[in-house]
Amino acid sequence: MVQKKMGQSKEVTILTVAGGLGFWAANFAISLTPIAAEYRDALSISYYPMLLEALFGGLIIGFCVSYFLLRFFDQIPTPAPISKSVILTFIVLIIATFMIGSPSSFSATGNVLRYFLIGTTFNVLRFLALGIVIGYLVDRLNGSV
Repeated sequence: MVQKKMGQSKEVTILTVAGGLGFWAANFAISLTPIAAEYRDALSISYYPMLLEALFGGLIIGFCVSYFLLRFFDQIPTPAPISKSVILTFIVLIIATFMIGSPSSFSATGNVLRYFLIGTTFNVLRFLALGIVIGYLVDRLNGSV
């Protein structure tokens, strides 16, 4: 029992770091676009702190998805680890959108709906990258690929 928990905690750590890096890499790629610059300007978001916050946020989200994916792997109704991971990731995305995305877009001056949709689109891309990386690594760690 202890050995199984140690192995699972090691897997969770690996998946958390990889998922967090996937989230951060997607965030970095998005941040180089002109629309991201407009979005940051409208919400008064500083560039370098945003990159650091994306890394920490990705690690937190990656931990949640990794833990629940490994904990409830057999209960998620799909055969492929990538789709299981993406399902969990989108559940977290929905929660984050209503808790963080909606209130932050109201602080934008101008078109609130536009900035809400831009922020949600960015989050879909970041969360999708995190889910795919974690699902792929679960597949690799189980030797299925």
